[in-house]
Amino acid sequence: MAAHRHYSRYGRYSGGPDPLAPPVDLTEALDAVGRDVMEGYSPREALREFLRRGGRNQRGLDELAGRVNQRRRELLKHHRLGATLEEVKGLLDQALRLEREEFLRDARMDPMDRQFREMRLDDLPSSTAAAVSELADYDWASQGAREAYEQIKDLLGREMLDQRFAGMKEALENATDEDRERIGEMLGDLNDLLAKHARGEDTDEDFREFMDQHGEFFPENPESVEELIDAMAQRAAAAQRMMNSMTPEQRQELMQLSSQAFGSPELMAQLGQLDANLQALRPGEDWSGSERFGGQEGVGLGDGTGLLQDIADLDALADQLGQNYQGAGLDDIDLEALARQVGDDAAVDARTLAELEKALRESGLLERASDGSLRLSPKAIRRLGKTLLQDLARQLNGRAGARETRLAGAAGEPTGSSRAWQFGDVEPWDVTRTITNAVQRTVAEGGSAGHGVRLTVDDVEVQETEARTQAAVALLVDTSFSMAAQGRWLPMKRTALALHHLVSTRFRGDALELITFGRWAHSMAAEELTALPPVHEQGTNLHHGLLLASRFFRKHPSMEPVLLVVTDGEPTAHLMPDGEAYFDWPPAQHTLELTVAELEKAARFGAHATFFRLGDDPGLERFLAAMARRVDGRVVAPEPDDLGSAVLDEYLSARP
Repeated sequence: MAAHRHYSRYGRYSGGPDPLAPPVDLTEALDAVGRDVMEGYSPREALREFLRRGGRNQRGLDELAGRVNQRRRELLKHHRLGATLEEVKGLLDQALRLEREEFLRDARMDPMDRQFREMRLDDLPSSTAAAVSELADYDWASQGAREAYEQIKDLLGREMLDQRFAGMKEALENATDEDRERIGEMLGDLNDLLAKHARGEDTDEDFREFMDQHGEFFPENPESVEELIDAMAQRAAAAQRMMNSMTPEQRQELMQLSSQAFGSPELMAQLGQLDANLQALRPGEDWSGSERFGGQEGVGLGDGTGLLQDIADLDALADQLGQNYQGAGLDDIDLEALARQVGDDAAVDARTLAELEKALRESGLLERASDGSLRLSPKAIRRLGKTLLQDLARQLNGRAGARETRLAGAAGEPTGSSRAWQFGDVEPWDVTRTITNAVQRTVAEGGSAGHGVRLTVDDVEVQETEARTQAAVALLVDTSFSMAAQGRWLPMKRTALALHHLVSTRFRGDALELITFGRWAHSMAAEELTALPPVHEQGTNLHHGLLLASRFFRKHPSMEPVLLVVTDGEPTAHLMPDGEAYFDWPPAQHTLELTVAELEKAARFGAHATFFRLGDDPGLERFLAAMARRVDGRVVAPEPDDLGSAVLDEYLSARP
């Protein structure tokens, strides 16, 4: 028995999103959204901006819209209308040439008849349409000329139908009289159905009967009369826009030629009635628009209508990708049209963006506030803080190893338990647990511990220790408008968020207070500070910020106080007894005195004070140097991009 061979053929999966594709990576999207939120955008605006820009390996909506617009320009640039008129003129010239050749060849033709025929041909109007109409009753002597003239009527009929029914030009090539009669019946039945629908008298049975008789003319296979009207109205409106795009002379020629379509004026009457019915049923379609074509590739009536439909599709896609209308969403994007007009890769990009947006909303990274607005959730803040801390860790690692030296011996006494290693840990490894983890992972992955094990970071566990002393850390950040104006707003927020994540994950026993000071000072949660927009208000109220820091230190008397101040300007405001803020520029002497006095109160708690000076203002430099001397503190002048690593380094240094 002969063995049967089975062959399989594989191709690109086309049933929707790739089921084997990896899940979308939210890391880049969250980083971008978080960065924009910290710069002052709302989460909704930040998400929208990311979707517009895209990512490193992901085209955004703006680039997709650019490809759509480029495709539109190419269609207009490469094509021109009027090819049907040119084809008609070519057939007419052919018919006239063959007829005159017949005059010379047929010696039996009566001389008077020949002369009459020649005079009639010589006196034809210069207009192609008028000449075709003039020859409607002409008795052709040449069979070839007669056939060429009949081709004109056939071409016009097929083109006129192709304007309303895509593909009809090719389908009716070499059509018989019976075929044309069936088309006439279909048009009559279609107009009757549309008229009944307009009066509200049609039924589902009417539609089914119509499709049973004439469904072959509608490859779109509409499932209801509404779908049928939608498809036909879009094509008819495109045909009208194509006519509007022609020159007045071209339109006049076609109107005159239309009566010759299939040699049947009744056809044009039926098509005219069809257009009227469709326009009445779908007045919202664009029936009056026009385009300017300027290319070399000529297109006929049917193909020109298809081009205008393509342009309408591209315009709709541009609106969908622009997302500038009320209630816009990425689900609105017609992926099939995008693939058809621009390419499958564009549809994949659009689908991925939609999946990213959906994943961000469903991941718990964005939540809805009580007022209905979107905001970053605590989960998102933690992920952002982790990412920022990792970025700053890379900068800290370049500081000649000083960070690890300062932490040596500060971890405390072992508790007897262990935990997974985290960034910043300096406790001794729990070797037993680490090796056990590596062996278990190797076996679970199908390997054999007998052939050796390789450690990964995830295997490492460190000995849990009991901190000897905890720290109360007050981070004061300047939120006066100059911070935003000078490009220091984002580095300030990144610093605060990274420090918050470090304290909440690595040094859980420490207490951290984030204090902002502009015209007034405020204690803020990390979520609030992340979303804080820059406000154009005058005042750098360090006095109020130090007052809140002292209050914070009093709440934690058993902890070692650490004071970190980030500012780019001298104090220009102080808090008055009635709660109002006093502002003056240049800084008032009383403001400076109150600020220094409040700093000395914080110093009496034993606070380690470090001032981070941003910018090169000489007055600020003198003031902070004097402040540091009074409390045995220090001044650091980092560049904005180095602010985060400088603050973390000082925090780790100041911890007991």
